[in-house]
Amino acid sequence: MFGLYRRWRRARLRGRPLPAEWLVYLQADVPFFSLLEGELRERFLSDLQVFVLEKHERFYGASGLELGDRHRVVISAAAVRLTLHLGLEHLDRVKEIVVYPHAYRHPGREGGILGEVHTFGTIVLSWPSVLSGLKNLKDGHDTATHEFAHAIDLLDGSFDGIPELRAREDYVAFLPVMHEHFERLRAENPQVRKVLRPYGATNAAEFFAVATEAFFEKPRQMQKRTPELYGVMQAFYGFDPASDDLDGVPSGRKVGRNDLCPCGSGQKYKRCCLPRLR
Repeated sequence: MFGLYRRWRRARLRGRPLPAEWLVYLQADVPFFSLLEGELRERFLSDLQVFVLEKHERFYGASGLELGDRHRVVISAAAVRLTLHLGLEHLDRVKEIVVYPHAYRHPGREGGILGEVHTFGTIVLSWPSVLSGLKNLKDGHDTATHEFAHAIDLLDGSFDGIPELRAREDYVAFLPVMHEHFERLRAENPQVRKVLRPYGATNAAEFFAVATEAFFEKPRQMQKRTPELYGVMQAFYGFDPASDDLDGVPSGRKVGRNDLCPCGSGQKYKRCCLPRLR
């Protein structure tokens, strides 16, 4: 019964007009958005709308951050990219999203923290790290992607690096490949180290999150140097970014005052959406 109600509610959310300023945020801060075309772009925007509206009141600014729709849209874009071929239900464990205006600290721990996910469904993010992670499309380091990968891993109730796969037989291929490459990363295998950040050697959960970052940002390198790992990640996420030419995407540029507005109105940005964003 709950599933039927959720589908009905989400269908209603998808029917709402998309705010024009959301396209401005995507154009300015989410470079991968410019790669999406046709039906895939429409599906992305539809899922984005559902995620933002469902979680709208569950975004919280911390340490004085005045939270706005720009934060919600950009962070949600990072989340929806991961589930575009999976389904939004893989993010159902996300209960709230807390956003800091800077790296934050925990009492008794050294160093700043850029993001984390708790077992009760809270995601915490540093806003500057979200932006910088999305802007650099080739380094395999993206805070929002990393933390939402943890949220996907949490769908089955635990952080163990084993997300909920499509079919039981999929685990037969997934588990040994992930374990083998985790051990190779721990052993500082040069081929694996050229694809994955050393942080992935922390534990199996961090390995899955780091592998997700690399799959979305360095797919061709992953396919070339760790083809078996690429294969199980491709099977899980449901698409082939190396073949789809998603590697080496040019970083998006800021929208200039005299540029055409990204909302498609045909007017200059300064006379269309820019005044509404001030």
